[in-house]
Amino acid sequence: MRLRVAHAPYVAHKIAIDLVKSGIVTLTSGIEPVVRVAQEVLEEELKKEAALDERVKELMEENEEEIEFNLADAKQLFWMIKKRLAPEYGVILDYEDKYNDMAHKILKRLYEEDLINYHVPDNKVKNIIYDAITGYIKSYDEIEDIVLEKISHYKRKLIPGTEEFEIVFQKLLEDELRKRGMMV
Repeated sequence: MRLRVAHAPYVAHKIAIDLVKSGIVTLTSGIEPVVRVAQEVLEEELKKEAALDERVKELMEENEEEIEFNLADAKQLFWMIKKRLAPEYGVILDYEDKYNDMAHKILKRLYEEDLINYHVPDNKVKNIIYDAITGYIKSYDEIEDIVLEKISHYKRKLIPGTEEFEIVFQKLLEDELRKRGMMV
């Protein structure tokens, strides 16, 4: 699963909850400021990648005829272009490195804004944040399947992509995340 901007609030909540549960971090101003900072950092990083993806799509559309003429593999070409432009957009493509960098940036902001206190090495706290991000990603597919299964049992059939479907999906997703202790 690829982390998207829409996931940022949920991941941010999981980060804050996991920091509290760790027992090694004290939140100086409560959970909401930590969620806010984590969400801001995540959204900023994920928006950079979305902008990069959009630019790659534009370049491919501009050269669509040449791509078709040369029978180029569009998916492979997309990744080649993305890889070449990534440094220009400040995007890290390797997921492990990307989430590690996000965790570091979140920790740095939390510390700079005096939202957390701890008396252990920085790396230990950063790893809690990193594990929260990757933990969310690992469990999201399972949670999504549960939510879609629940929606499929509704008496009135909801059509994916409609506003009503999205509202019900978000509510059920948040309920499932709360059940798992990933949201407050």
